[in-house]
Amino acid sequence: MEPQPIIKMLSITKRFPGVTANDSVDLDLFPGEIHTLLGENGAGKSTLMHILAGMVPPDAGRIKIRDNLVNIRSPYNALKLGIGMVYQHYALVPGLTVMENIIIGFEQGFVLDWKRLEKRLKKILEAYALSLPLYEKVSHLSVGEQQRVEIVKALFHESDTLILDEPTSVLTPLETEELFKTFSAIVHRGKTVVFITHKLKEARSVSDRISILKSGKKIAELSGKMLREMDAREGYRKVFDIMFGDRHMNRTPPPRRSFTPEPVLTLDQVVCRGSRGERRLDRVSLTLNRGEIFGIAGVDGNGQKELAEAIGGQQKISSGRLLLDGKDITHRQDPSLRMDLGISYITDDRMQEGCVLTMSVAENAILRIFKRPPFSRWKILNRANIEAHTRNLVEKFNIKTGGTDAQVGAMSGGNIQKLLLARELSNRPAILVCNKPTHGLDAKTTDFVQRRLQQERGRGAAILFISSDLDELLEHSDRIGVLYNGRLLETLEGASASHENIGRLMLGIRE
Repeated sequence: MEPQPIIKMLSITKRFPGVTANDSVDLDLFPGEIHTLLGENGAGKSTLMHILAGMVPPDAGRIKIRDNLVNIRSPYNALKLGIGMVYQHYALVPGLTVMENIIIGFEQGFVLDWKRLEKRLKKILEAYALSLPLYEKVSHLSVGEQQRVEIVKALFHESDTLILDEPTSVLTPLETEELFKTFSAIVHRGKTVVFITHKLKEARSVSDRISILKSGKKIAELSGKMLREMDAREGYRKVFDIMFGDRHMNRTPPPRRSFTPEPVLTLDQVVCRGSRGERRLDRVSLTLNRGEIFGIAGVDGNGQKELAEAIGGQQKISSGRLLLDGKDITHRQDPSLRMDLGISYITDDRMQEGCVLTMSVAENAILRIFKRPPFSRWKILNRANIEAHTRNLVEKFNIKTGGTDAQVGAMSGGNIQKLLLARELSNRPAILVCNKPTHGLDAKTTDFVQRRLQQERGRGAAILFISSDLDELLEHSDRIGVLYNGRLLETLEGASASHENIGRLMLGIRE
């Protein structure tokens, strides 16, 4: 008798403003299997699982569990239906113990039988060969241990299907190995693991089946066993061809400027650590030249933000050096000090970090320079000079606004981005760090931003250009570096780079 799926997702569609995240996706999940969802950034993997976990409702489609039609209204509802999800950002309370975090939401009347619950938890830990200090505060645990708490929490609530979203992105190799052992123990007991990842090597090593998503559609389903039986290079090539199509074929590289490298900024073995002590940037070394656009590629969460903030001054450098024209500026950590040195930074979060939505256009235009003349003297703001400066930026960058006194929060995302660009470029920086400066913009505004960056390069600025759009990086970068797990794996000349070799490096695969 053919095995029957425990869960069937039928024609699932989810739309957000301006994008279709999932487009009529069908997905079957069987008991006792590791089912991997693989795809590029924005392919729709996480959204599809957020629907299954009750985080967001689908716009169309149906979900069946054990052949019964269900309506998953919330994460609590999903948990009651046997579906647990471990998110990239753990939903744990740092001040509570491991045991307290696990039993949150457990229904057992008015009084909890702690001894019975402890006995049950120890039984789960023993069954899956896991270890956890039940009475230790979560804030004292490593990242791998915190992830283990989330997994045990799902098992404690008797989840039959366990979804893990990019679970290895913050783990050490040893912790990743231990996680995969846990996967095996879970599916050995007839449960289902859904593994969301961008790491092809990991997907190939542990999966029973692999579903590949692209632009919101499920475009292929592969057997993990088949890929493991193939030569590794042949297997990777097969998946590359599905994920990237023939975009890397017959590409005519755009003409490149020839220039003599003139180093202006050097990162020497730079290490940045996260809040839990983990390495977010791992001994990164690179040199940025005057009049150059240095592109940074990588799947989100591999150290791009830390790299940008280490240069911009928001991120503390744990070890290594940052050199500006040969002078060590590592410990000139404040963003204002970096700006005084000629370093400007455009964040990827324009709404929360880039500006203050409740403040006016004029106030945001001088947010980083309001203490300088001609905008203030003896701590008194010169309103006339601020107004003239803002009007000049609005006109020069074609920013559509209700006036210089209008709140920035009333502007469109594209106009806010142009305001941030105008503010940072008004200082004529020697170095400009841009983290996804065209993300979420329409074609016209994207073209405007890209042309402005080209103009800055033309006047001799050194630009670090971080983007998740490979086409954009290939078109505009003189060189492209690829970040993976916080490391700069390789630097490619822009003219010789391709979707294929960048995509390979983004998945952590070297030749």
